[in-house]
Amino acid sequence: MGEFVRLEVDGAVGTIRLDRPPMNALNRQIETELRETAIEAAEHPEVRAVIVYGGEKVFAAGADIKEMAEMSYTDMARKEERGLSDAIRHVAAIPKPTVAALTGYALGGGFELALSCDRRIAGENVKVGQPEILLGVIPGAGGTQRLARLIGPSKAKDIVYTGRFVEAQEALSLGMIDEVVAPDEVYAAARRWAEQFTGGAARALAAAKAAIDGGLDLDLESGLQLETHLFAGTFATEDQKIGMRSFIENGPGKAKFTGN
Repeated sequence: MGEFVRLEVDGAVGTIRLDRPPMNALNRQIETELRETAIEAAEHPEVRAVIVYGGEKVFAAGADIKEMAEMSYTDMARKEERGLSDAIRHVAAIPKPTVAALTGYALGGGFELALSCDRRIAGENVKVGQPEILLGVIPGAGGTQRLARLIGPSKAKDIVYTGRFVEAQEALSLGMIDEVVAPDEVYAAARRWAEQFTGGAARALAAAKAAIDGGLDLDLESGLQLETHLFAGTFATEDQKIGMRSFIENGPGKAKFTGN
């Protein structure tokens, strides 16, 4: 368990909890601990879905600027080999449904972390954005790539070029977030979403995630080939046998999957 990032397991839901008050600024230690915690969540045999959460007040207000301010090009190039971008890639690679529970602010690296999740649920008072341009730099941990893939290049350019903070309702309309709830309901709403999958076909869910995420980087024909390969692979699982047998005998939606 890290000092600032830990995995909290409750039932079959794992919560990656950021805890560096007051703003969960993402420094080198958090980057290391986030990477390690993402690997732990991915490999934990009891965890079937994952919430990323910064607490009741703030998700993460971005990178630790005091730590970054005096870094040179060489320093940053060397750091990013195992920096925030790498840590966030490990969160994106968790082969389980993931949801970011956003409170307060999710800015810069904080929103890039949220973008690496499958879904984003935010409080109605939340502000999100990529304000790096106001510091004379650009998003460097997925903000130019994942955001453009999520909402399209024109809208992403507006967010990145202006560096403006986007309030929850506009973020919802743009597609930057997926659901808006009362501020004190954020974690509960994220948990309700995650709990849908705790009894699901875990290997099929992992295959679906791999097909969708992997296909985004491919042309259609290559994406279809990837899908076919992963689809065929599910026929080597116990859950495929359980699911199809249950459908034949009991109808849809009644299967008791094992996750194998």
